[in-house]
Amino acid sequence: MLSEKVINYCKSKNWWFDDVVEEYEHALVKLGIDLSSDFAKFYLHAEDGPTFFSRQREIYQICWFMINSSDYMLGMERTHVGLKLPEEYIPLDSFEGEFGFFYNKNTDEVLGLGLGQQMESFFAGKLNPQWKSFNSFLEWYFELTDSCVTI
Repeated sequence: MLSEKVINYCKSKNWWFDDVVEEYEHALVKLGIDLSSDFAKFYLHAEDGPTFFSRQREIYQICWFMINSSDYMLGMERTHVGLKLPEEYIPLDSFEGEFGFFYNKNTDEVLGLGLGQQMESFFAGKLNPQWKSFNSFLEWYFELTDSCVTI
């Protein structure tokens, strides 16, 4: 369940909207996202323009990009092919600086992944996702928790 910390944080920033945009639901369905997931709840209700910014990094408002940019699906395809990532990993950002965050739609985990040793470790099965849930990633990303994750 999406935590009250995340919801209240978004509300305090005027990013939380109670009404769900039907096009946003369709965008998530197109990605194969369970609409009852924390991922869906966040992206159906939270918006600060096309991206969110925290920890000196931007993450996409996925639904906004799906609707307003034909580049998102193409970029996702390129990412899967170029990085040889399994299709269940959805890019949360532009992989700027050869590092990015990826949501696993099958497990709800989030992986911070960079080129080089991290990528080799990931494919060797030695790099586990740093966040066991999308909610824990959001709490870390928006600095709502004391957890110290090394990426």
